[in-house]
Amino acid sequence: MLIVLPPSEGKTVPARGKSLDLAALSFPSLTEPRERVLDALVDLSAGDAATAARTLGVGRTQLDLVELNAGLRAAPTARADRVYAGVLYDALDVATLSTAARRRATARLAITSSLFGLVRPGDRIQAYRLSGDAVLPGLGPVAAVWRDALAPAFADATGDGLLVDLRSTMYAAFWRPPAALAKRVATVRVLHEVNGRRQVVSHFNKATKGRIVRALLEDGGNPRAPAGLAELLGRLGWRVEVGAPTAKGTQLDVVVSEV
Repeated sequence: MLIVLPPSEGKTVPARGKSLDLAALSFPSLTEPRERVLDALVDLSAGDAATAARTLGVGRTQLDLVELNAGLRAAPTARADRVYAGVLYDALDVATLSTAARRRATARLAITSSLFGLVRPGDRIQAYRLSGDAVLPGLGPVAAVWRDALAPAFADATGDGLLVDLRSTMYAAFWRPPAALAKRVATVRVLHEVNGRRQVVSHFNKATKGRIVRALLEDGGNPRAPAGLAELLGRLGWRVEVGAPTAKGTQLDVVVSEV
């Protein structure tokens, strides 16, 4: 089973550590596009700060993020699961998983990245600022770069197992599973239900997805199809509704009333 997570806009900046080694990251087929995106981001950020800020969607009070990007080549790195921060990653809390669950996280988790395409939790990366909808001078939309590059990495990571896709809409655009894989793809949506009304709320969505991943890693179950995942989540205490299979996979709605 491969569980694919979105990245986070907020990141923890490593205080110390060796600099980036692209060749040491998982999914070596992505080294060349990683180099191109990194070069374009550093070149932009090392130029006029105001122009870079506008391009990156950074406010005037956040020019430190542009400076952060300009120094990426020499910046210290840390494990990706420590760099990415925010509601989902706080709820997942990889550092406090049991030893067995941490081993499963290494083998079963992958994180989509606008800078690196796809990384494993243990890959050493820097903190950076680059949204999935960014358009970089000389490169174009980063999403287009990854659409052309990610298929082999996903095929390698998924193998013949189940793909559990927890990416947000922005990062789902980086790569879409082919129809041939659809029967082994489960997308998860979290719905907040209050007084019979349901809606998608960002905080509930992210926190619940983090808790779901944590529970799956601790349990150790390895379902092979979306229906099996729904059954496992039900056994773990979630209320799950299974959608009809489509050419893109099967959507599982997890309905919660509180975070």
